[in-house]
Amino acid sequence: MRLFEVQVVDWQEAAPQLARVRRAVFIEEQGVPEALEWDGEDAAAVHVLARAANGEPIGTGRLLMHGGLAHIGRMAVVKPWRGRGVGSALLARLLSEARRLGCWEAKLSAQTHALPFYARFGFRPEGEVFLDAGIPHRRMHRLLSQR
Repeated sequence: MRLFEVQVVDWQEAAPQLARVRRAVFIEEQGVPEALEWDGEDAAAVHVLARAANGEPIGTGRLLMHGGLAHIGRMAVVKPWRGRGVGSALLARLLSEARRLGCWEAKLSAQTHALPFYARFGFRPEGEVFLDAGIPHRRMHRLLSQR
């Protein structure tokens, strides 16, 4: 029996579950203002949702595509599930979807504490540290395949 499952989901159908995770992590835990969290990009994004065996939403991430460039964002795992492979499974699924959709490069803005996590997946930092919603971030990128 699996502890959790990660699936690609439709925003219209899964919005309440996706929003529940993002609200818990970004808005309540990290203090991100609601106006910044809900940026109007969700309807155009590919979303992944991790659910515990009991169906409870425990993690999320999204993928926005601009030509062959995939932008990964809104990666969040609820606190009780951190360190149990949920984030890795979410990111692996997003990268797989980006490749399947023909993207050749992936970019993201990582909270600085998460840089080592993304580095394990081949992402390399670029540029300087910057603040997003008052939280230190750094841009990262990796190639997915040859053009």
